[in-house]
Amino acid sequence: MRKTLFLGLFFLWVIVSATPSLAKGTQVKYRLKWLFNTSVAGDIYADVKGYFGKAGLNVKVKEGSPEKNAINELELGYADFGVASADQVIRALDKGAKIFVIAQLFQVNPMQWIYRADQPEIKTLEDLKGRNIGITFGGNDETIMNTILAKAGITKKDVTITGVRFDFIPFFKKKVDVWPVYRNSQGVILKSKLAREGESVYFFNPADFGVNFVANSVITSEAMLKNKPDLVEKFLNALLKGWEAAMDPANEAKTLKVVKKRDKGINDDIRKKQLNVTRNLVKPSVSIKIGTIDMAAWQQTETIMLKEKQIKKPVDIKSHLIQIK
Repeated sequence: MRKTLFLGLFFLWVIVSATPSLAKGTQVKYRLKWLFNTSVAGDIYADVKGYFGKAGLNVKVKEGSPEKNAINELELGYADFGVASADQVIRALDKGAKIFVIAQLFQVNPMQWIYRADQPEIKTLEDLKGRNIGITFGGNDETIMNTILAKAGITKKDVTITGVRFDFIPFFKKKVDVWPVYRNSQGVILKSKLAREGESVYFFNPADFGVNFVANSVITSEAMLKNKPDLVEKFLNALLKGWEAAMDPANEAKTLKVVKKRDKGINDDIRKKQLNVTRNLVKPSVSIKIGTIDMAAWQQTETIMLKEKQIKKPVDIKSHLIQIK
């Protein structure tokens, strides 16, 4: 009896030891566009709260940076999924990359411009005339602003364009009137800082004037879509469930807690404000399902980049947008 029991336990140990992938889950590498912060709250939440694990996946969520580009890592096989902005995707397609967009995380682009409320409010594009506008040369904010000015028939003689970097001193010293920011990160910090000085601000949102330039989206390779469609579906469903939960106001305290563990450089008040702004950009309406791909906005982004000569030829972006249900 004891011998039989011993043999049974031995064979069970052999079976478990021989199938580590089943015990740990399928290994998946997911490269973000930038560092851990509130703007990737859904990615962090899906990881920490076990959404990937419930789908049978062991996902390594990795921070991004200029040196750690999701598109490059997909092509080299270092990542299975990643996050990239529309301009990155379209440039890559123009160069022959075989990548596809499977979800759009931000419905409203966080790239906007901040300016003080003691200046006339920008209610029409004509109100940009005479302003000193900051742009990051080579950044997508330059592309967006060029499109806006062209749409309004405003020439460079009608405005002052100033190249800016991450140093906000020119804005604080009022040397530049209208400053580019990511609305849900730098925008929150600058608004709070100026509020402490007794100043209020406005934000200029290009989308309010018909310029929809798509921001962060989830991408994968052609090979992944063809060879592992089940894995793509499992990963994306788990990811978007995490994002939906993270953006739910009822889960705000939980979301802030998991983000804080990954991003300790921001105080709790700022982090909470950043989450509220992020929620409005990712899910501007309760009826919008997170991950929905705005086909028209993607096509407009391609058109803008073609007119700005950032790509040599049309890339037929619509054929690279896969809305997975």
